[in-house]
Amino acid sequence: MSTFHTLSVLVENQPGVLARISGLFARRGFNIESLAVGPTETPEFSRITIVVGVDQPAILEQVTKQLNKLVEVIKIVELEKGAAVRRELVLVKVKSDATTRGQILEIASMFRGRPVDVGPETITIEATGGYGKIQALLELLQPYGIRELVQSGSVALGRGVRAITDRSKYDKTPKSERS
Repeated sequence: MSTFHTLSVLVENQPGVLARISGLFARRGFNIESLAVGPTETPEFSRITIVVGVDQPAILEQVTKQLNKLVEVIKIVELEKGAAVRRELVLVKVKSDATTRGQILEIASMFRGRPVDVGPETITIEATGGYGKIQALLELLQPYGIRELVQSGSVALGRGVRAITDRSKYDKTPKSERS
């Protein structure tokens, strides 16, 4: 059975970086369980959060070494359980009518979800949280009839004051131009 690992990858914000990184995983036959990418506090860089299931630590180490060889990769950090804050976003459209709408809203509020669209036959709920919380919400909404669902990949930040961009020799020179 695979163990899930969360990698936070700081990359140069350039076209094609995501394709090269996901291609690296595909070529090695690894399934990416979750993938999220977005800008950072510095416009020249993006952060990619990858959740991957591997059954041997040596395989994860091999993947990390291969990622580090890519020119656009600045830094990789494995975010271990308990040492990071992780969240996902879900939008879920549930069948509802006047008799079930209150029950659905009550379930959503237990998970700090909120309605973002209400129609005569459906209600769309937005919720954020850890993977387990999202799955528990979906399990409770399932009996009402989930019509449509979209779930983001996991995003994560390490706890405490340290940041992935912290380092004394850190500069904004692209890796390809460093000596």
